[in-house]
Amino acid sequence: MRTLTKDTVSSIGQTVTVKGWVQSRRDHGGLIFIDVRDHTGIVQLIIVPEDADAFAVAEQLRDEFVITATGQVRERSDELKNPKLETGSIEIKVEQLSILNKSQPLPIQISGDAMANEDLRLKYRYLDLRRPKMQNMLKKRAALNTYMRTYMDDHDFTEVTTPILANSSPEGARDFLVPSRNYPGKFYALPQAPQQFKQLLMVGGVPRYYQLATVFRDEDPRADRLYGDFYQLDLEMSFVEDGDEVRTMMEPLIKNMVIDFAGKKLLSEDIPRIGFEESMDRFGTDKPDLRFGMELITLSEELAGSEFAVFANPLKSGGVVKAICAKNAAGLSRSQIDKFTDIAKSEGAGGLAYISFVDNEVKSPIAKFLKPEELAAIQQKTGAQDGDIVFFGADTRSTVNKVLGRLRNELADHFELRDPNVIALAWIVDFPLYELDEKTKKLDFAHNPFSMPKGGVEALKREDKLSIIADQYDMVMNGYEICSGAVRNHNPEIMYEAFGALGYNTDHVDAKFGAMINAFKYGAPPHAGCAFGIDRIFMILLGESNIREIVAFPKNGSGIDTMMNSPSTVDDIQLKELNIKPLQ
Repeated sequence: MRTLTKDTVSSIGQTVTVKGWVQSRRDHGGLIFIDVRDHTGIVQLIIVPEDADAFAVAEQLRDEFVITATGQVRERSDELKNPKLETGSIEIKVEQLSILNKSQPLPIQISGDAMANEDLRLKYRYLDLRRPKMQNMLKKRAALNTYMRTYMDDHDFTEVTTPILANSSPEGARDFLVPSRNYPGKFYALPQAPQQFKQLLMVGGVPRYYQLATVFRDEDPRADRLYGDFYQLDLEMSFVEDGDEVRTMMEPLIKNMVIDFAGKKLLSEDIPRIGFEESMDRFGTDKPDLRFGMELITLSEELAGSEFAVFANPLKSGGVVKAICAKNAAGLSRSQIDKFTDIAKSEGAGGLAYISFVDNEVKSPIAKFLKPEELAAIQQKTGAQDGDIVFFGADTRSTVNKVLGRLRNELADHFELRDPNVIALAWIVDFPLYELDEKTKKLDFAHNPFSMPKGGVEALKREDKLSIIADQYDMVMNGYEICSGAVRNHNPEIMYEAFGALGYNTDHVDAKFGAMINAFKYGAPPHAGCAFGIDRIFMILLGESNIREIVAFPKNGSGIDTMMNSPSTVDDIQLKELNIKPLQ
């Protein structure tokens, strides 16, 4: 029977058999020492020449050979004990030693702190996973899944799996399409979310549903977004007409995951509800990190009579002037300010005006253009004190919010304002139902078409469609969106009206959502739900900045699986079966 390395400490005097990989081999003349590693740790083997067969095998061993060793566990002398190892007080005097499999020299290093570049690590991910950090990640990920399932089961949710081969549905991202062999010219789609199926479960009488769902979106990867497939804790509750019922149900799970599972501190036990418009005005984003202040301050009224063109011109054309106060930042160098100016320009700003307060004096290239009373009003409104610097944005409201929101985050990184041991949660609520597409300038759904507009069908008849609010909500964790949900539109009349505002007729809605629309005609209960991004939550709780570090087999930053060589070409015969012509 195999003995795990962690259990050898309590086996002094006993004969054990350990199996694992050779971590290192040290030849000390008449003695050979082998560190053997399994998933529980490392233990030292000692092989002496008197055990000739074992010694002969030991001389052949190299790093990452897979071996089995049988011998007696004995305590090391005090001067040879290694306090850095859990098994550092013992060793195994080997009597039998066998090679289970050999290893070629490794293409990447799996011990020590030095690591290969990401593409090489992902190409040899099966080796990269041998690192203790990655082994620990896999165990914690499994534990997190169990933690979530236990909570959902305890609260009367039923786990139901929904189809992977589904229909194309507008969820806000591009679909992965699967051509049908039996129906030429038609396609399945991999689900961006189990949205329609879970709503149909509500119609089917399931009171509370959940699943740890795999979802698929053809979106460009980022440090916080995987390419292709990722996982959600997806859930829905029937007979719910207020999104706060869902939020209240799920808050304890997330808070317990922060405290009990991750061992981190909550910024606040009370999770604030912040309206979308308020969030944009205060933080410049609908994903605010609340661990630090530096909120956006509106100065339009205070500077309404300013003669400084940078402020005056936007105000005359209906824009705004806003600012953020960076505490103790007046010592920023010229080159550092230039760096922040470039960031502001990348978000649409013409430049970056600023004022420093140093030794009770105002220092700034723009100070000479501002009246003393304007400078005093700026200092009073922003709360700036000696040693602080105030940065300005002057443009349309949306541009200023975008510029200063980005600047706020960049300054937080520069001054290390984000405590990694603190988790700040918030609900962002009351999202707009519609938005203008920046490219086409046409009205479109801001999120997805399945949300209930506040005010029902009467709200949809307003002339100003951009003022219609959806009963939609996101949860934000440390500046990342980790959940999106809504009270669902379960009324066919309202569904038709919502699409009608975008110019779609009932035939189009029936063609796209026929199953759901028809189901709603047979007594659909009001319902609401949400989906939590498991990968992103896990990344934040583990303190990782790259989401690919917490997944066993991710694609790289270009969406390529370098290990499996995917995507790849396929045989012409396969394409012919699918009625697809190969590219010429």
